[in-house]
Amino acid sequence: MPSAAITCWWAVGVLYQIYPRSFQDADGDGIGDLAGIIARLPYLVDLGVDAIWLSPIFPSPMADFGYDIADYVGIDPLFGTMDDFDALVAAAHGNGLKVILDLVPNHTSDRHPWFVESRASRDNPKRDWYLWRDPAPDGGPPNNWLSEFGGSGWQYDETTRQYYYHAFLAQQPDLNWRNPKVREAIYQVMRFWLGRGVDGFRVDVIWHLIKDELFRDNPPNPDFKPEMPPHAALHPVYSADRPETLQVVAEMRRVIDEFDARVLIGEIYLPIERLVAYYGEGLAGAQLPFNFALLSTPWHARTLAQLIDRYEAALPQGAWPNWVLGNHDRPRIASRVGLAQSRVAAMLLLTLRGTPTMYYGDEIGMQQVAIAPEQVRDPFEKNVPGIGVGRDGCRTPMQWDASAHGGFSAAQPWLPLAEHYAQENVANLSADAQSILNLYRALISLRKRLPQLAHGDYAPLAADGDLLLYRRHDATGSVLIALNLGAQPVSVVSDTIGLDGEILLSTAMDRGGERVGSELSLRGHEGVIVGPAPEEVV
Repeated sequence: MPSAAITCWWAVGVLYQIYPRSFQDADGDGIGDLAGIIARLPYLVDLGVDAIWLSPIFPSPMADFGYDIADYVGIDPLFGTMDDFDALVAAAHGNGLKVILDLVPNHTSDRHPWFVESRASRDNPKRDWYLWRDPAPDGGPPNNWLSEFGGSGWQYDETTRQYYYHAFLAQQPDLNWRNPKVREAIYQVMRFWLGRGVDGFRVDVIWHLIKDELFRDNPPNPDFKPEMPPHAALHPVYSADRPETLQVVAEMRRVIDEFDARVLIGEIYLPIERLVAYYGEGLAGAQLPFNFALLSTPWHARTLAQLIDRYEAALPQGAWPNWVLGNHDRPRIASRVGLAQSRVAAMLLLTLRGTPTMYYGDEIGMQQVAIAPEQVRDPFEKNVPGIGVGRDGCRTPMQWDASAHGGFSAAQPWLPLAEHYAQENVANLSADAQSILNLYRALISLRKRLPQLAHGDYAPLAADGDLLLYRRHDATGSVLIALNLGAQPVSVVSDTIGLDGEILLSTAMDRGGERVGSELSLRGHEGVIVGPAPEEVV
């Protein structure tokens, strides 16, 4: 699909997700904070990213570490004050960085004043702000809907003798998005933060917002296996991804469009064919419905090639793609594909057509940390232990240097650091010209210098085995990306795909300027970008 001339910041920029609890602790309590993020902005500028996305920083009992919000328009004291937040926005903007906030509109904390009122009595004015139902005839839950975090999605309330629905923890009751007052309340929250200079939102579980009007039972999943999370036993056809959700997304977009140059990003774990519906009719929905396919697709060249082709073909006309390699809910990319392939993955992420989103620490090769049972903090792992759903291992503190606690904090961190942090950290890797950190810096720099990589078209090239080949091109020229996803060396011999040029960048950081004719040789676990020599050769 030819690219539209999309040059807005969220299309050509690189997004960087920060998990605030784990980025930098400035006040010495072992938990990251806003002042810590401000202190590390020079690092992000040097890295070359264009926007930071912050996981929730709002007041919360922290049952789900901020995704249970008790006040949508405040800052949790753990992270600082509203003055600290304003200072962060000002400092980020002063350094040319945009700021994106997490918006969690599907559910609140059970301590949010809205829910406190809602559960007070059946005739409370806010009763219909949440999803309350009478028990089934046998006194049990109203239907078979399951919580994503294990067990029934319904919690019985002794006071009013009804159940309320929670797609996640019982401490996270779902809002009733069929109620216009709920919608307007959240839209006012959006306006509050946009008015403070926020550049957009990543909307948590946006596909969950609307539930079936009749509260029908979800059908069983015939492919369910015991090793899967318990909620996968059912297909959530009545509790998520309802058609009316797209209307809500369009309304959110209209709020975004009241302000200049802002972005709406949706967290959506759906098959590609459903995911792309969230761009909305006439592209009036989310500008970037998050494409998480790389998080779960097997790391094989042919599988990835088919995925990219399928995604490109499914995009609505004029829609801008996006790609994600890691986030706060999934195992680290370096542990999923291995350290050698994580460099190839970096080149893939930063050369595909579309907006790339990085996850803090991936640029230094941070790996999944094994969490001892007594150190588990994640409620998902506590509720459903032993099958590998724990998320603590990808949320461990950023590894800045070899000092105590990795330069993250002067105190014991809230989660343990990786065993290898004294070697694998920003300070050490910055000094190593061929490190993965310097590879990320070089990739981002090259992406900014070459318009083909920023917003050019994508063209797949025929390949087999472990080789993934594609071209990025625009009216000014083209570049070739060749990725070896295997351990064995491979060669590309072809006059028809136009290999003539030079290597602009290798994942090994040691072949810049090397001439390429009709043959290109790749070492195992190596990727290269080939093109006309730019003004500066990496």
